Amino acid sequence: MADGSMSCVRKGALGGFVGGGVFGIMMAAMGMLPMIGNMVGQPSALVGLVVHMMMSVGIGAAFGLMVAPLGSESWLLPLGLAYGLLWWVIGPLTVMPVMMGGAVAWNAAAIMAALPSGMGHLVFGGVMAVVYRRTLA
Repeated sequence: MADGSMSCVRKGALGGFVGGGVFGIMMAAMGMLPMIGNMVGQPSALVGLVVHMMMSVGIGAAFGLMVAPLGSESWLLPLGLAYGLLWWVIGPLTVMPVMMGGAVAWNAAAIMAALPSGMGHLVFGGVMAVVYRRTLA
């Protein structure tokens, strides 16, 4: 991997860490962290926070890899917001229900129930993109 690619991965991971921290505070306030911990069989807030932060760093690193070839800073915030929403669909609306023994339900009731998480994912994506942009040298 070229040095420039690694730099983008590090910047994305840092953005994911900061965005994940902000979103983690929101999740703690909403009592959602034990549910995240339950994904690995440990329904505790601390385990949930660790799992959430690990995913946030990985998702941020992937963002860095994806946006690096664009070479434009002007699209970073909209791309970060869209990326956050994409992970809302992938995570709480798709993967988590299956991991919890349920089924995927992309309907109005499921979406309405997951709106607080959707807002958190938007905040995550926005913060991640802003941190990524600010670390560009």
